[in-house]
Amino acid sequence: MGAFFDICMLVLLGFLVASAVGLVRRTRQRRAAWESGLTAQARVVRAWVTTQFVDNVARRVQWHEYDYTTQDGRAVRFKEAGGPVDRAEGELVLVHYAAHEPDRATAGEPQVGKDAASTAVWLVGLAVAAVILIYLWTTLPRF
Repeated sequence: MGAFFDICMLVLLGFLVASAVGLVRRTRQRRAAWESGLTAQARVVRAWVTTQFVDNVARRVQWHEYDYTTQDGRAVRFKEAGGPVDRAEGELVLVHYAAHEPDRATAGEPQVGKDAASTAVWLVGLAVAAVILIYLWTTLPRF
């Protein structure tokens, strides 16, 4: 039974680490896109909403899929979560992209300070959760 407990704790810690890595990776991708200075007009190909239930509370996530052409003529399609609710299919928007990762573009306006602060808050929250998990792992009795 103790081995099962240890495996569960490792899986939970792995989830926290993977979440932190994904958060930092996407933040860096957005910052690279904004700092590259490369922009293009993109068309909204599809817009949809997903719903997640957490503790019996519905959370809506707005998704958009975009098509655009880079300055060197490559056609690119990418998906992005968290866009404005009123953005509809067929609408033209400005996207920012990095030349080395055009499929990691963003349709969001540059908000480097807000993005960094949000990332920092989430990383602190994940770190606190990891510390609590490690504390519980070391102090709870094993059967």
